[in-house]
Amino acid sequence: MAQRARNILFIMCDQLRWDYLSCAGHPTLRTPNIDALAARGVRFARAYCQSPICGSSRMSFYTGRYVQSHGAAWNNFPLKAGEMTLGDHLRPLGVRTALVGKTHMKADVDGMARLGIDPQSVIGVRVAECGFEPYERDDGLHGSGPDGKYDPRAPRYERYLNELGYAGDAPWDDWANAGEDDDGNLLSGWLLKHSRRPARVREEHSETPYMTRRAMRFIEDAGDAPWCLHLSYIKPHWPYIVPAPYHAMYDEKDVVPAVRSEAERADPHPIFREFMNHRVGKAFSRDEVREAVIPAYMGLIAQIDDQIGVLMRFLEGRGLMEDTMIVFTSDHGDYLGDHWLGEKDLFHDASVRIPLIVVDPLPQADATRGTVSDALVESIDLAPTFVEFCGGDPIPHRLEGRALQALLHHREPQQWRRYAISEYDYSVSPTARVLGVRPMDARMFMVADERWKYVHAEGFRPMLFDLEKDPQELADLGADPAFAGERARLLDALNLWARRQSQRTALSEEQILGMRGRSLRRGILLGFWDEAELPDELVHEKWRGARRALEPR
Repeated sequence: MAQRARNILFIMCDQLRWDYLSCAGHPTLRTPNIDALAARGVRFARAYCQSPICGSSRMSFYTGRYVQSHGAAWNNFPLKAGEMTLGDHLRPLGVRTALVGKTHMKADVDGMARLGIDPQSVIGVRVAECGFEPYERDDGLHGSGPDGKYDPRAPRYERYLNELGYAGDAPWDDWANAGEDDDGNLLSGWLLKHSRRPARVREEHSETPYMTRRAMRFIEDAGDAPWCLHLSYIKPHWPYIVPAPYHAMYDEKDVVPAVRSEAERADPHPIFREFMNHRVGKAFSRDEVREAVIPAYMGLIAQIDDQIGVLMRFLEGRGLMEDTMIVFTSDHGDYLGDHWLGEKDLFHDASVRIPLIVVDPLPQADATRGTVSDALVESIDLAPTFVEFCGGDPIPHRLEGRALQALLHHREPQQWRRYAISEYDYSVSPTARVLGVRPMDARMFMVADERWKYVHAEGFRPMLFDLEKDPQELADLGADPAFAGERARLLDALNLWARRQSQRTALSEEQILGMRGRSLRRGILLGFWDEAELPDELVHEKWRGARRALEPR
């Protein structure tokens, strides 16, 4: 009997916190279908994204490389043409690699033009779409303002809504992400006060069920050929508004207290201070905002969970569960008022720590099903995990992550990492302008080990948190002389990471080892005095007379 195809269902939510799942300990939110995935696989409790912002985080997921390596350090910073992505690694293994949903990919149009790549060609589309076949590309960012639309591409989803009778030229804004008052007046979902309202769109027509159906359609179309489908949900990312009945599932009684203290505002790190001063930070510091937004955020998660259930039943009905690796994760978290912040951006766990569940269908993974791993895991570990699952050998000079199979198969991993790294480029942020930091210097790096989290901010003092004694990260020890030794140790770890070989991607270690001595055997003879010093195997026939003349008589 022929071996069955191996498939990968790579599910990513947008801005889902690691702790907003019932399997991760949320006290009132119920996510039974995601919990069922955790019961069938491994939940990684200490997984970190490579950058707490959509675009750069996702580019690390898709390339298996740190932000410093791929260079797409913030939203709409292009991913260099030539960077290998998931599709480049999986297609040679016979795996169709496709996208339904968001990537926040910005194509390197100038680089493609310089290389003569037609953006409409097969290769051009792959380079422009993170290596994915864009079965349905939709970043879910379709707001508009005085300067036009944020994303000028009209999504298929808006045509779908128009075809269903949702009128207007902006149905994403006016129906899927808006409510209405008792008189029928339009209430924008961008305005946090309106998060309590149900979205105007019917639930089955909203973004999450729509993307689920598109994913199922792709799987039907794929047939028996191996596939890797990146189902990238747009939610629970803002606008924080959700259709009925999910808008009313949770209320202010379900809002957990914010993780913050007045001491954080007494003498904060300058960068932390300026992020607290952002409009979104000030908004989420108000209880009325949290009480309006967080129930909607929870409703969006509950809707995702229900759609995961729909998707799992679909796979079961087609007999695909036994040969499909399923991954559930998020690109980053959401502060939701913790530490007096909104959005993401900095390195508290609310932002940089991500949910990660991996279900490996192979029998080797049976011993770890339903377990929780505390290993330090990074988002770049998924790319080599996928390559290994599909029968390939991860290429370490290109893929900087580490395959998770040892942890999934209950083997002792060799030399697992001692530190997790995350990076953030705040050059576009108002913080850089207020602090007078030029774009090249607006960089931050996080180093986290089993106990400590260290943040290096170029041009400023560091931050330091003791995760054992202060798991809520309320006390910044970055200026405390008593912890100078820990800061020096973690800075050394960061410097060692920064000195790694990350740009030699054209040659493997094996190829380099094979090059040793090759030039000598091809006639490049440096440092020899005369023919007598040459090993016999290097003496050309035409030189033998001269060599014999040097031999003692």
